[in-house]
Amino acid sequence: MNVRAHVFVEGRVQGVSFRWATLTEARDKQVNGWVRNLPDGRVEAIFEGEQKTVEEMIDFCRRGPPGSRVTWLQVIWEKQLKNYKIFEIRS
Repeated sequence: MNVRAHVFVEGRVQGVSFRWATLTEARDKQVNGWVRNLPDGRVEAIFEGEQKTVEEMIDFCRRGPPGSRVTWLQVIWEKQLKNYKIFEIRS
């Protein structure tokens, strides 16, 4: 069953390749959606795919790539799927 998670990540998550690492993880796991930096210093992402792999992406965001330090993570499970075809970095 496909699910959709809307994720907000706070901490040292900009300037540490968080978006690129998320892109690589998502593509490796065949999760679709997007990730972007927010002006307030957080990272925002949408993950769509099989529940197990979306949960793995959320776990990745809790840890972050080397050099990052996640201090807070919010997950909003959404019912409406957009059926993204790829995972991308948005600006």
